[in-house]
Amino acid sequence: MMVKKYGLSAVAMAAALCLSFPGLAQDIWIGLSAEPSTLDPQARDDGSERAVSDNVYEALMARNAQGELIPGLAAAEPVQVDETTWEFKLREGISFHNGEPFNADAVVYSVNRVIAPEFNSEQLSYYASINGAEAVDEYTVRITTSGADPILPSRMYWMKMVPPAYGEDPQFAAAPVGTGPYKFSGWMRGSEIILEANADYWDGEPEIDLVHYRFIAEPGARLAGLMSGELDVITNLLPEFVDVVPNAVTVEGLETSVIVLSTENPVTGIPEVRQALNIAIDRNSLAENVFGGYAQPARGQLVNPAAFGFNEALEAYPYDPEGARALIESSGAAGQTITLLGQAGRWLKDREQLEAVAAYWQATGLNVNVEIDEWGAYLTRLFDPANRPDAVLAVNSDEVLDADRPLSWAYQMGEGASSNADAELAEWISQARMETDVETRAQLYGEITQHVYDGNYAVPLLNMQDIYGVSGRMEWQPRVDAKLIVKEMSVNE
Repeated sequence: MMVKKYGLSAVAMAAALCLSFPGLAQDIWIGLSAEPSTLDPQARDDGSERAVSDNVYEALMARNAQGELIPGLAAAEPVQVDETTWEFKLREGISFHNGEPFNADAVVYSVNRVIAPEFNSEQLSYYASINGAEAVDEYTVRITTSGADPILPSRMYWMKMVPPAYGEDPQFAAAPVGTGPYKFSGWMRGSEIILEANADYWDGEPEIDLVHYRFIAEPGARLAGLMSGELDVITNLLPEFVDVVPNAVTVEGLETSVIVLSTENPVTGIPEVRQALNIAIDRNSLAENVFGGYAQPARGQLVNPAAFGFNEALEAYPYDPEGARALIESSGAAGQTITLLGQAGRWLKDREQLEAVAAYWQATGLNVNVEIDEWGAYLTRLFDPANRPDAVLAVNSDEVLDADRPLSWAYQMGEGASSNADAELAEWISQARMETDVETRAQLYGEITQHVYDGNYAVPLLNMQDIYGVSGRMEWQPRVDAKLIVKEMSVNE
């Protein structure tokens, strides 16, 4: 074991030597479907990274388990100074784990770091309106936007605060330092990340002493670990094993499986082809036969039914295999090849969705080339605007609970994973983002979602439930935002 390389503390090293004996009451083991690509909380849009860093880092705003927005590192709700300026008062007396003070300078650094073009964060679709930040005094900061932004407080629930000095250290992405209830102890690449409780946490010391994150891509292996007592929480429990595990807990999640289509590529650039790709898929069959009823067909959009801007008028794309074949034939695309990029094991039933969609599309007369990349390589291709695959399966989450997040990510030209050159649509999304009248904003989102529905810019598949397997010794209720907040967990032995 390379203690120096990975920075293992003495307590974490002792725990690492006892991985086969996870019976200590104040230690827990969490099985993740993928290893984080980084532990820099501002660099990538990586759910495995968030599963760890949500316990190390904090944001100005937070959400309770029910999804209600509450102050986090901010001392109170922010005040809107004018149309483009929000002022946050900060909690005093808080330090990062390395002793750096959390203050207005740290907030200014964190904001300006993540939005800097040269930083090239994959999270920019969360912060599209933010221009920058400036300190008013030691514990007061103002954040400015390019125009009115009525959901700025929700954006600040997602932006994690990082230490200004250590944030420039090359080791930062591998050995993180935040203000949260847990401190980084070590990362054994390919195997495990360990966090230990922060005894000096400003909101009270956590109950659980050590958290071990194990990386297990194969769902059956995660299940075996839970059943043997080697794991306490596993994500993406297969629906067929809900009645087998000690405890299965579910929550109506914020995730939608979707295939983003490139409207600029030769075959998927043909409108009739994109229409065929949507109507070729039997979403009801996917929901029932693949997910066992733990998912519902997406109603023609990425906006979550719980989020502002959900278009009630839209329905799921109809299943019309004969119509799909006719469109492929009439468009001249029969026999053409399209590439479908995806993951296997990162999201619930991701490989199964890939295989099912590929079969549906193949039946239209297209040749479908399915590619599955390693997680880091997949993210690079997903967010590379110069080299878009024809189609990319992803699972998009909407933790901001506002249409701006998924629309910016999937449809706004030049942002996130969007794969179109629709400048007019991009302007509409920006206009809706800055609209302060609630009714007008809702109307704009209705028009935008109808536009992308008609243009078949993406293939929304399913609104998915979050399913977890939990050991008999754990006490935990999942959150609507899917965050694995260990401070909210406890053990009953």
